[in-house]
Amino acid sequence: MSTTTNDAAITSTSDREVHIERDFDAPLDRVWDAYSRIEQLSRWWGRGHVVDVERWEFRKGGHWRFVEHDGDQSYGFEGRFREIAPKERIVQSFEWDGMPAHISIDATTFVDLGDGRTRVVTDSIFHTAEECAGMLASGMEGGLNDSYRALDALLADGR
Repeated sequence: MSTTTNDAAITSTSDREVHIERDFDAPLDRVWDAYSRIEQLSRWWGRGHVVDVERWEFRKGGHWRFVEHDGDQSYGFEGRFREIAPKERIVQSFEWDGMPAHISIDATTFVDLGDGRTRVVTDSIFHTAEECAGMLASGMEGGLNDSYRALDALLADGR
């Protein structure tokens, strides 16, 4: 599906699962901080738009909720953390206000490529094939790649 080398590789591995891979030009520690420290995550997560962090409890069982603002549009997202293995893996639920009560489980793994680069792999599983198709049709790919480009900029900034 990707159109440029900087886009994430997004594939459907079954009618209910999506597999995403993206390499970043930054060491594992730096990428982990960008995912786990809210002052960094809020700078890239919402495609680089203003993100209001309504809740951030980065621990097993913790709840998170963000509202992204794009002009006069707002988009709410939330979930709960199931598993956090520092610098290895984050498993969380994910719900978009645009598809309420349609929750995916996202397992994100961080792979140190050994050359100052890090691969981020996310496997998302949906309750039904229709929910998976609905998320893919929602503009998820574009939003994800916009967020990853904002993450590239944050990582290049070095702060």
